Amino acid sequence: MSLNVIGVGVGRTGTYSLKLAINQLGLGPCFHMEEVLKNMAVQVPLWSEALQGRADWETIYKGFTGAVDWPTAGFFRELLKKYPTAKFVLTERSPESWADSFGSTIFKLVAGKDKAPPEMRAWLDMAEAVIAWTGFPPDLDREGLMEAFVAHNRAVRECIPSNQLLVFEVRQGWEPLCDFLGTPIPAEEFPRSNDRGEFWDLVNAGA
Repeated sequence: MSLNVIGVGVGRTGTYSLKLAINQLGLGPCFHMEEVLKNMAVQVPLWSEALQGRADWETIYKGFTGAVDWPTAGFFRELLKKYPTAKFVLTERSPESWADSFGSTIFKLVAGKDKAPPEMRAWLDMAEAVIAWTGFPPDLDREGLMEAFVAHNRAVRECIPSNQLLVFEVRQGWEPLCDFLGTPIPAEEFPRSNDRGEFWDLVNAGA
């Protein structure tokens, strides 16, 4: 089993909605940070190894044909090399709205990791390291976050061949995604999920 669709937008750009959409189109199952939360004992060491340049992609993504969100988004260069025929989706939003959403969810969660339950700290350490690896160290202010967000998206565009890359905002709905992936447009509405409240529900479910 190999990855065919890879989301390379960072967290808080509609990655959970994209995960649901990929599954709904029959191109999943799709890997998301939620899978790491569900299986921390196995996944956290694997991603920690990936940060050291020893990624075992087959084991990380075993049973999955799609992947989105962090940690995946931090390794777009490596994943292009590993899966050279995959299609890549860069989820975007305005830098301002992204920085506000990220700052009130993921950044806040990682900043408070010392107060987290002990069983979640290794996951949070790994998440912080992956986010920093992607270009978002923990000392960035709002302006710095916006600059890093723009820089990540630019790096993705420069790295991935244009015929393999869709730059996508989830508010655009099914049509551009389905055109890119070569699938029929579903009758159902495009999934909208993981607002800020749902983010905390997902995290607390993993605790």
